Amino acid sequence: MNSLLNPLKMSSEHCDQLATPNGFSFGLSIFIVVGILVSYLPQHLRIIARRSSEGLSPYFVLLGTTSGTFALANIITLPTSQADIGCCREISRVACAAGLLGIAQVAVQWGCFSVIMFLFLIFFPTPGPEEHVPGSPRPATWRDALTVAAISVAHFVIVIIISIVFLLWYPNLLQGWATFLGVCAALLACIQYLPQLWTTWRLQHVMSLSIPMMCIQTPGSFVFAGSLAARLGSSGWSSWGVYIVTGCLQGCLLAMAIRFELRDRKKAQQSGGLRVPDERSPLLSHVSPQLLGRD
Repeated sequence: MNSLLNPLKMSSEHCDQLATPNGFSFGLSIFIVVGILVSYLPQHLRIIARRSSEGLSPYFVLLGTTSGTFALANIITLPTSQADIGCCREISRVACAAGLLGIAQVAVQWGCFSVIMFLFLIFFPTPGPEEHVPGSPRPATWRDALTVAAISVAHFVIVIIISIVFLLWYPNLLQGWATFLGVCAALLACIQYLPQLWTTWRLQHVMSLSIPMMCIQTPGSFVFAGSLAARLGSSGWSSWGVYIVTGCLQGCLLAMAIRFELRDRKKAQQSGGLRVPDERSPLLSHVSPQLLGRD
């Protein structure tokens, strides 16, 4: 009898804690949700303004989308999150919303990165105005963009279906499934930025990659990880650990992007604001009018 009452008592105590949300934690969580939305806007707008996603590695987009799906399914299936969702029947709507902000943070990030995936499909890479150095990687094709979108959607559907099966018929195995999802998310996050680092290095240009987005997200990843760690504790390491890894790798990409951007601006200043000619530029377009006999 005691073994049956203990889980109920623990659940009641957990709901009592959620019923009185901490003001600082609630404000920080709201700030992070808004920050995630704002941080992705520069990347979305840059792709739309250039009308090209050139410079984004298709493997980076694919790994980022699937990693986000794993992370979303992970935090939803965690027993701690399930307890938070269950408490919504007993506590106020405001307290319920505060308790579910951890899930909302991951969901918003997944949604924002999914928008990048769809923009990558809509504005599939076309050559931009930047100089292409010899040995640049082959631009992604329309088929590459379709493949990334198809795999991402299929992966999302499969993960959600399996998670629902565990939730409905195997709830005692949820912690193991959630840990598996978290490990997969962390592994994909570890390699997510590697193809983008390689692509940006070989292109020697930022192109459609947004530096403002990375300036916001690099420190934000560590703040996000701390917020989730405070909410989920050590048992939720598979959820917040992925953002520590992401922050470190994104910091490396940011440093590389800033280096190339400063170099390009220096070249532009040295050439008087004119584009530096390359082997594809018309020969006579860079000859002065005096040499051509014009006044």
